[in-house]
Amino acid sequence: MSTVLVVDAACDLPKSFLDERGIWLLPTSIRVDKTIYTDDKDPTKLLNFYNKGLLTREHDAESLAYTSEQITELFLAKIVNKFDFALVQTVSRKRSLIYDNALQSSFSILREYRGVRASSNAARQGSFAMRVFNTGTLFCGQGILAAYTSDLIAQGKPKNEILKLSTDMREKIHAFIVPPSVHYVRDRARKKGEDSISAFSAFIAKSLDIVPIIQGRNDKTEPAAKVRGFENAVDKLFNHAIKYINAGLLSPYVIVSVAGDLSVLDQFSAYKELLKVAQQKNIRVLPCVMGLTSGLNVGPGSIGLGFLAEDGSFSLSD
Repeated sequence: MSTVLVVDAACDLPKSFLDERGIWLLPTSIRVDKTIYTDDKDPTKLLNFYNKGLLTREHDAESLAYTSEQITELFLAKIVNKFDFALVQTVSRKRSLIYDNALQSSFSILREYRGVRASSNAARQGSFAMRVFNTGTLFCGQGILAAYTSDLIAQGKPKNEILKLSTDMREKIHAFIVPPSVHYVRDRARKKGEDSISAFSAFIAKSLDIVPIIQGRNDKTEPAAKVRGFENAVDKLFNHAIKYINAGLLSPYVIVSVAGDLSVLDQFSAYKELLKVAQQKNIRVLPCVMGLTSGLNVGPGSIGLGFLAEDGSFSLSD
């Protein structure tokens, strides 16, 4: 059975890794004022977008999830004739419509694929199946689960084993974001009808230079720690990852994303130590430019990190 992994563009992974593993992408678009920008994970396009400074609070912006019709069209045109099983992993259903859209499209795809195969000189015969899976996490967390799942596919694991192992690993995701501005996060959340950060909390955070380290897991997004100063918060997060690397990860990857130029990582001493320890432990660090949806929600300059591990005794609040 030929299996393909499909992710949406909120998934933080380098495009080179997506291409290397044959991971298919559901592009995501964002609207800034009256212009639509599409995220296909091209790092040059992403960096050019961030360099334009369009994600300031002065601009009206929103993310536009791939519609069920677009997903159906993509699958029927390009996927059902090449693969027997597709696993679609989406960003948390609490943060985007992409899960619901993919689930809705799956009914049409499974109803229509036989006709598509029959009407063309299809390379594949027999049945096609798909599963839509809510990762319950964000950005780097989605990316780390995709990297793990792509290993299973590369190893030739059967469909049911891939589903079971990837589902079990959902509970082992450690995914974090450090946003430079709480005010930015609050403004974007309020435009989506959310009010998880009060004006008073945002004011205090700005006044005292308090930066949250936000964790996304099991469809919940909440502060794992609050640190004075952005650089201190990022260094604390990298040191947190180093502890887990030394203790042993469940997958040989760490994903780091930046809503902007990756060269800013060089200013963090803990990042350099992270690279050193990862090399010693045969862990592959995958830095990438953060996707547009991620950057829109948490702000330019934000830094994300994800890895898979058992819950240990390490706490960011220490």
